[in-house]
Amino acid sequence: MAAVVGIADLRRPAGLALQMLAVAAGYYAAGRLGLMRRLVVDGAVVTPIWPPTGVAVACLLLFGLRVWPGIALGALLVVMSITSPQPAVIGTLVGNTAAPVCAYYMLRKVGFRTDLARLRDGFALVFLGALTATLISATAGAGLLVLTGKLAPHGFWLVWSAWWAGDAMGVLIVTPALLLLYGLFGARRTAHPHRWKEAMGLTLIACGLVPFAAQSSVSLLFLVYPLVIWAALRFQLAGSMLCALFASVMATIAATDQVGPFAGLSPIEIMIKLQAFNGAMALTALLLSAVITEQLNTRRSVERACQELVEVLEHLTAGDTPQPRSPLDADDRR
Repeated sequence: MAAVVGIADLRRPAGLALQMLAVAAGYYAAGRLGLMRRLVVDGAVVTPIWPPTGVAVACLLLFGLRVWPGIALGALLVVMSITSPQPAVIGTLVGNTAAPVCAYYMLRKVGFRTDLARLRDGFALVFLGALTATLISATAGAGLLVLTGKLAPHGFWLVWSAWWAGDAMGVLIVTPALLLLYGLFGARRTAHPHRWKEAMGLTLIACGLVPFAAQSSVSLLFLVYPLVIWAALRFQLAGSMLCALFASVMATIAATDQVGPFAGLSPIEIMIKLQAFNGAMALTALLLSAVITEQLNTRRSVERACQELVEVLEHLTAGDTPQPRSPLDADDRR
């Protein structure tokens, strides 16, 4: 028995270490992807979407607070891949780690559910996880640039807003997608053939229309919204968030390449236009799918209650409802 307990105790730290390493690897991979598309705003390099923040929030919600060292390690690896280790880097690491942890605590405090099946969960992720918690990382990052002399004081608010918007977009777009994929993993779902046909049709239309709208010199990004609404109405969170993620990636590529509707704009104008599009699209996809899912769940609950009521009425009509027996009746039978 002692040997078994000892082996179990050894497996727990080993499993936790592997889990933290996996989180760090995911954070680092997301960071490298985010750095592939970046803009220079007032001399500072910023990313329109910073996926690692979304990865960190999703990992904390799914695996708990114990994986926060993996987030810190991943942030350190990302920073070391673009610059040499400096004392000021510690502040950036603290900010990038504290923001997801703060989001986790606030979401847990309000009873957040990772299936995003309620409208309140969508609002909580938007206003607490994306817009509030990321203030920490943006303030720490932009403030350190000013303190180290890499950014002029008058450019603080511009870089701060770009940093904050990039982190917030990471939570709005990446976190729901990861929560969705985790929920679908291992779940056995059966769909009718016509739903698969509709899904394939939506995918083909999105693959053709979204790149065209993002690359066209005429501003046609508004054509993406009907696709997001269609996906939310028919496939709820799975359809709307995947469609929003694809549209966001295409728009970010067009913005960093300065083509299509982003041609001829200054870096500041590109950031404003891109973040307005990504934010509006993510909010539409997340909140609309949450409303529809909540209504569908309410409808199923009502239908289930009505079915149970019908069964009770049928038993009462047929006289099959068993009557409660008293101990005296049992004694009489004896």
